[in-house]
Amino acid sequence: MKRMITLSALLLLFSVAGTARAADPKAAPAKPATPPASQPAAPAAPPSPGASWSLEEKAGYIIGLNLGNNLRQQEIPVTADQIIKGLRDGLGNAKAQLSDAEVQAAMTEFQQQMMAKQQAKTEKNKKAGEEFLAANKAKPGVKTTASGLQYEVIKEGTGPTPKATDKVTVNYKGSLLDGKVFDSSYDRGQPVTFGVGQVIPGWVEGLQLMKVGSKYKLTIPSALAYGENGAGNEIGPNSVLQFEVELLKIEPSEQPAAPPADAKKPADAKKPADAKPADGQKPPQ
Repeated sequence: MKRMITLSALLLLFSVAGTARAADPKAAPAKPATPPASQPAAPAAPPSPGASWSLEEKAGYIIGLNLGNNLRQQEIPVTADQIIKGLRDGLGNAKAQLSDAEVQAAMTEFQQQMMAKQQAKTEKNKKAGEEFLAANKAKPGVKTTASGLQYEVIKEGTGPTPKATDKVTVNYKGSLLDGKVFDSSYDRGQPVTFGVGQVIPGWVEGLQLMKVGSKYKLTIPSALAYGENGAGNEIGPNSVLQFEVELLKIEPSEQPAAPPADAKKPADAKKPADAKPADGQKPPQ
């Protein structure tokens, strides 16, 4: 039983990991050290209720807060009273109120219930996504590519079109089918720059349809987005996603300089037809 990775242990791990991610300075866009001169300085925030706590008290509260957020977001039906009861018994080294066999049986059954619930959600999202894509495909102005990506031109640009190896700068807003916005560079007030080939397949294809200055609405099937796994706490399994994307700039990839026209290759540069890759190496894909 002690070797079994339980759901509760995983959730506790997630709560600590969530704290580490929140403390990562790379997780949030950089902010100016001082407000612009044209704006008055924001008033100082009042002390938080836990400001005077010791480091250990703060750490304990943060673990509990993140654990509670994870349980709520994942819709895990447990109560705070029972969690606190278990924590008190565990921290106090008190006799457990369930036997090892009861713990294993209960957690196995509970995990099976949660897996069945997740599977039902997966199937529900898949059906809803298929119905939405079929209806959206028939709307005026919506085009569908061979992969199933759907796009609508809001504004057509006149600049160049990026390649998969280029970097682009874009503004965008991502939303679920119910209209809930899960990510937006507009809200952050700052466009983002990334490699075209470094994002989900629906974005890779959609960006290469656009010209600089364009604004498109992309409707991305789950197979071209995050599939059955979903992403984070907001993008569920088999979710169809919609993005408004504004292509602002392209940074072409740096190509190696071409060799002189009269350059000769060494005599042994040609690889024998029967040559095999060295141990631990794979042939080019």
